[in-house]
Amino acid sequence: MSKLWKKSDGKLHPLIEKYTVGDDYLLDATLMPYDIQASAAHAKGLEKIGIFNKDELNKVLSRLKQLEKDFKAGKVKIEIEDEDCHTVIENYLTKKYKNLGGKIHTGRSRNDQVLTAMRLYMKDHLGKLRTGSGKLATDFLTFAEKHQKVAMPGYSHTQQAMLSSVGHYFCAYTESLIDDISFLDNVYAHVDKNPLGSAAGFGVPLLLPRELTTKAMGFKEVQINSLYCQNSRGKFESIYMEGLVQIMLTLGRFANDLLLFTSQEFNFFKVKDALTTGSSIMPQKKNLDGLEILRANVNVIISNHLLVQNICKNLLSGYNRDLQLIKKAIIESTDIVLASIEVAMLYVNGISPNEKIIEEKISKEIFAADIATEMAKTQKIPFRSAYQQAMKEIKKYKVDIQANLKSKISLGAPGNLDLNHYNNLLTDKRRR
Repeated sequence: MSKLWKKSDGKLHPLIEKYTVGDDYLLDATLMPYDIQASAAHAKGLEKIGIFNKDELNKVLSRLKQLEKDFKAGKVKIEIEDEDCHTVIENYLTKKYKNLGGKIHTGRSRNDQVLTAMRLYMKDHLGKLRTGSGKLATDFLTFAEKHQKVAMPGYSHTQQAMLSSVGHYFCAYTESLIDDISFLDNVYAHVDKNPLGSAAGFGVPLLLPRELTTKAMGFKEVQINSLYCQNSRGKFESIYMEGLVQIMLTLGRFANDLLLFTSQEFNFFKVKDALTTGSSIMPQKKNLDGLEILRANVNVIISNHLLVQNICKNLLSGYNRDLQLIKKAIIESTDIVLASIEVAMLYVNGISPNEKIIEEKISKEIFAADIATEMAKTQKIPFRSAYQQAMKEIKKYKVDIQANLKSKISLGAPGNLDLNHYNNLLTDKRRR
């Protein structure tokens, strides 16, 4: 296959080819559909300014559709000699329509091709991440509704602090994911800009119809300055990665909590056997390896985020080959987060609270703050005075767990979860 940049009969040193291509040709298998989409939009733009006539455009569009089918069927592959999906697309067109294939690159560069393909990839996967996070948030809320009256100790400094509930605990993750979805929406709005037509970063002597290609690919607006289009690569991906990090921070905390709460020392929740692994030496072991890997993957995503930022920082304005290396971090991280959402969903739907065991482990001292508050309210004394006396009252305090939960009426507390608020938010998110 002919390289797009080939100038002479001289061959590239095989080590340089292998080193510079790396695994980019494998990663581009993921980007191929988006590059085909962008190529079709570019072809329509070329027809608009007279580079293609109507018949030529139809032939190119038909050939691109066939390429998409052949690629999905495994009939077309990206080889290391191709370097990337851009080369495969042009060579595929040229193989059948030599002159038309040779025209497709008019007014564009591989630089704005990869920018556009990555932008389309991020937009598409932001939608998938949003949908997955919404489903998981709904599962957390369903669990919270079902078990809202099940008591559970709340922790501060890893010590029992005040009485909480399973419903209260799971609602916290519902709201966290709703915030994560809102962040994804902001990321989507930020990256929803079309860089196609910026070429190598310095424009071309053609009045490319950038508004047309923007509409054809479903972008909201044009990214105008051609140099900034190149300079934004890495910046936009960094913002995208922050969205992934926020989701993983939510899931990682849940994974760590559940690993502790399902240990023999706590035994707050029972886990379905299908979600546990075993030990090669200890027959009794039931390990939650899925949650441990999820917890570890939080660090992978944060590391990849840092990798993206470090690669793109302080580069000379314009395209730099360094940027090729951020592609793997983006694609790998996206796959990990999507899989982590599904894994978290399995655990949310695969556990049940051990109500009696939880209740037995609630210490009487956990009610001290409530006693102090009640004394301050009924005896009309300063809270600090009540605080000093509360521990003396503990021994004669009559514990009524359900009454205590109901008494927590401040908004968002165990006795006032306002579950309808979350249902309404999730319904609104699904409509968007």
